[in-house]
Order: sequence, then structure tokens, then C-alpha cells
Amino acid sequence: MPVQRSGLDGQSLPFADDSYDAALSTWTLCTIPDVAAALAEVRRVLKPGGTLHFLEHGLAPDERVRRWQERLDPLEQRIAGGCHFTRPVVGLLTAAGFTIQEVDVFYEKGAPKFAGADSLGTAMSP
Repeated sequence: MPVQRSGLDGQSLPFADDSYDAALSTWTLCTIPDVAAALAEVRRVLKPGGTLHFLEHGLAPDERVRRWQERLDPLEQRIAGGCHFTRPVVGLLTAAGFTIQEVDVFYEKGAPKFAGADSLGTAMSP
């Protein structure tokens, strides 16, 4: 299966509309400055019904952990290149018009919960 890696600005992809069957995002949505623009670009280049595969860290499912994420988020942004602990991955995808096909929200084994709340899944482009 041919794979094309962009390695470019996710907010402005240099590909034609409706040109890909699938896209992959791993641990990137936390840092992209304009995540809504990036997801709009992914939607633009995916064919209708195309699949976005994702593995992202973000907002924890537990309130107690979310409170720690909110406290530590400003420090995380300064020391980790703009990374956010508090981005709601599933909410961002659905707000961008994707339909979640499957998602597993879990804590990475061995990681502090505030930093290791992950969402793994697939979402379909309209």
C-alpha cells in the first residue's frame, strides 16, 4: 500500500481535494496552533467516506485528572512546544465534521494520568 507522508504544516496541506482514502494523525493535535484548520484540511483532502486513523493524547475521562491537566497545561505549553493536555480529541473531531467510527479512551501504562490520557480510533469524513 503506498503511503505519502506530508511532513508539512497540517493547517495547509499541499494536496488536491478528495485525493486520499485515509489519513493518520499521531500525537499531533495537541500541538497544532489552529487544530480546527488542520482538521478542515484533513477533511478536504480525504475522499468522502475516507478514514482518519488517530492516536492522540488529550483531555482525560476523569474529572480529578482533568483538574490536574488544567493546572499543568500552561506549564506544558511552555516546556513542550505548545502542547496542550486539555484538548478534547473526540470533541474536536466531531466539531470538524468527522463521524467517530470507533474510539478507545485509556491511560498509557507507566505514564502519569495527566499526561497519558489517550484516544485511539477511527473517524470517517462526510
